[in-house]
Amino acid sequence: FTSSAVFCIRLPGRETRLEEPFAKDMTSVVNEITSVLLKELKEKPFAFFGHSFGTYMSFAVALHLKKMYGLEPVHLFMSAAHSPNSAAYLAVQSIVLPDGHNDLLAIMEILGGNFELPHDEDLWRDTALTFKEDAKLFQTCSFEKTDMNTPFSCDITYFCGSDDKIYDAKGWRELTSGDTSFYELPGDHLYLLKPSNESFLIKYMTRSIENGL
Repeated sequence: FTSSAVFCIRLPGRETRLEEPFAKDMTSVVNEITSVLLKELKEKPFAFFGHSFGTYMSFAVALHLKKMYGLEPVHLFMSAAHSPNSAAYLAVQSIVLPDGHNDLLAIMEILGGNFELPHDEDLWRDTALTFKEDAKLFQTCSFEKTDMNTPFSCDITYFCGSDDKIYDAKGWRELTSGDTSFYELPGDHLYLLKPSNESFLIKYMTRSIENGL
């Protein structure tokens, strides 16, 4: 574990990839992540952490790796999202997205939680656009029932903020034969940005990964 590396997934249309067009569907996202990281993932044990929309993205990549290459993470760390086998997940998948980019509140019903919204008009518009693109990607997720019959044997830990909206997370227990743990930390949807929570998450995940090796 001392020779480990941390990779942060950055989707097109954001930050250093701002000039690239947004991804059109989850399949293309999964394929891109897999093609970039497959060599590393084949060589050493790995774990995934996903927050909000990143939870579904991480889960989709993990399913793909298991199905296509027989690779499984030593741990899945999921955060602030419905479990993908829950009724709540299916319900938000069917919500009709608003046409404009300014209705951030409506878009947040798909993926967002409770957190302070930006006051700057340009930042509001950019945030709304990014949320909408994430929501469109989310609605292209397709987790087949055959893939969901206890697909993993690794442990799964789910985190959430105490002041965030309520997510249906109990279904994670059905998606692994390993152990499942649940932690509520103080804060809203962006609870993980609090220094004390960040410290807890890093220590917890490091210890869990070391124990899983």
